Amino acid sequence: MRVLGVDPGLTRCGVGVVEGSVGRPLTMVDVGVVRTPADLDIALRLHRLEEGLEAAVLKHRPDVVAVERVFSQHNVRTVMGTAQASAVAMLVAARHGIAVHLHTPSEVKAAVTGSGRADKAQVAAMVVRLLRLSAAPKPVDATDALALAICHVWRGGAQNRLLQAMEAAR
Repeated sequence: MRVLGVDPGLTRCGVGVVEGSVGRPLTMVDVGVVRTPADLDIALRLHRLEEGLEAAVLKHRPDVVAVERVFSQHNVRTVMGTAQASAVAMLVAARHGIAVHLHTPSEVKAAVTGSGRADKAQVAAMVVRLLRLSAAPKPVDATDALALAICHVWRGGAQNRLLQAMEAAR
C-alpha cells in the first residue's frame, strides 16, 4: 500500500509518502513540505497548496491519502487555516478518486510510538527508526506527514479489512 500522509497547515503543509504493509518493513518514498508565505492572500495560499498536493498525487500515485484530523485549538485562526489546508488535501484526493482517511494526533502517536501521549521528539525518533533514516526530516511537519502515513499503513489497512469482512458477512 502506498500512502500519502498530509500534515495540514497553511504556512507549512507536510507531505510524506510511505509504502508498505502490516508486518513488513516500511519504505519512505518521498517527503517534503509545501510552503506558502503568510503575507499572501488566503485564496492564493490555498491555490499554491492545492498545486503542491496535486503534484505529489500525480508524481506518487498513492492508494490512500491520510490527513491529520483537525482538532479544536485555543487559537481559532490557527485551527481555521489547518482546516482549510485539510479540505484542500481531501479535495485533491477526491479529484483523483483516492480514498481519504483522517487520523487524530493521538492515534498517530499511539500507532508510531505505542503511546498516544508521546511528544514530537519521540514520534520523530520512531519515524527515523521505522523508515531506517539517518535523521528526521526537517521541518517537523515533514516528519509528522510520514508518521501519518505509517499510522495509516498499520491501522487503516486493518480497519479496511475489518469493514470488508463485516460487509461480506451481511
